[in-house]
Amino acid sequence: MSHTEVESQEISLSNTAIRRLNAILPDSNGKEHMLRVTVNGGGCSGFQYSFDLDNIQKNDDLVFERNGIRVVTDSVSFEFLAGSEIDYVDELIGSYFRVNNPNATAACSCGASFAVG
Repeated sequence: MSHTEVESQEISLSNTAIRRLNAILPDSNGKEHMLRVTVNGGGCSGFQYSFDLDNIQKNDDLVFERNGIRVVTDSVSFEFLAGSEIDYVDELIGSYFRVNNPNATAACSCGASFAVG
């Protein structure tokens, strides 16, 4: 995938996700922390999202930034996440990061897993 194709399908952050990440990202002490989003096999729909805080950028990582918040994913996960928006939901049943993924053809009711068709 070319650099231009990656830019046109970047992973974005909603304003609520940015506010939450600003609140939870640890004091960096000279190291930049970022949200790592990966896709793994599993979950009730076939694939599942994983969210971690990380301060190490790997060689095959793609990095997207908005308002000083960096999102990083590996090149394999990006194939599933291209064009997605990371949102943060705060509801009565719980608070969580949610991926609004245009590539998903189905998702479980909790939004943690998805299928592509």
